[in-house]
Amino acid sequence: MNKKHEYNFDGGRQFTSMGACWFVSYKYYLEVDKNHDNWKNCSTVDMRKSIFNNTKSLHDFWLLQVLKMDKNRLYSNALGIKGNKVIEMAKEILEKIN
Repeated sequence: MNKKHEYNFDGGRQFTSMGACWFVSYKYYLEVDKNHDNWKNCSTVDMRKSIFNNTKSLHDFWLLQVLKMDKNRLYSNALGIKGNKVIEMAKEILEKIN
């Protein structure tokens, strides 16, 4: 996986390996909508799921970080989810779990 940067917050290396969009997409599938399956649209799903499962204590914190991200940079993903939608999904997840 080609990483242009590493997120500079707790668990940043793991978060970078999963990708912000993938993380939100998978968390959205688990917490909000079982019909959402954009997270499946990558070749490294198993690796990302492993990281996801090993970092559960950081998920709420990461969702809050996503809310601060640039929607235009989030759009550059292979999952087909626009950046503003990723942020909306993160908000919806936080509302559901809190």
